[in-house]
Amino acid sequence: MALVKKHVEQVVEEFPKLHTLDDAIGYFESNDDVEKKDYAIEEIGKFDGGGDFLVSRISDEHASKRISTKVASVISNMDPQNAPIEHIMELLKLQNAYTRNLGISILRNFGSAIKYYIVKFLIGDDRDLRIFAINVLGDVDFAESRDMLVELLKNEQDINVAMTAVDYMGEIGELEDIEVLKSVKERFKSEVYAKFAVDGAIKMIKG
Repeated sequence: MALVKKHVEQVVEEFPKLHTLDDAIGYFESNDDVEKKDYAIEEIGKFDGGGDFLVSRISDEHASKRISTKVASVISNMDPQNAPIEHIMELLKLQNAYTRNLGISILRNFGSAIKYYIVKFLIGDDRDLRIFAINVLGDVDFAESRDMLVELLKNEQDINVAMTAVDYMGEIGELEDIEVLKSVKERFKSEVYAKFAVDGAIKMIKG
């Protein structure tokens, strides 16, 4: 019996040219096909303002992990000057651990490019923002995190802010930082919690 060879012509669908951010968002939202969505995500990242939309996709509680991961990859490859850094930092406030970890991963990729935003929060009058900035430093743990926490602890007068930094110093501090930690304990010597937190951090540093 003779074998009959069948020639199957593979049709490769070309993706449309998306001329505006609205075009790209519309294409993303109107398609369920994985490859089309991935293409739309990549195109959205090329437009001004696209980064903000992409971050909103990560924070969407209904977004799939696959989409969120793709979005995080595209954002991580953006020029830090164009990336919505403060919007990305907001991801670290969410309760969803997977989403927070994506935010941490993105910020780590940007490295020292986020320093301006951290400093802006650290020197501000808003206590909650200072605590948030410390949490970012501790979670992201980029090259200057430790030095920035040490500088903060030298003068910080708010015990809640200081103790947040002390907690992270227990994780990333070094032996030479112990004197600074002791000065913090002296500054807040009337607070039992301060003694407990500082002693715990020093113990962790010493190993």
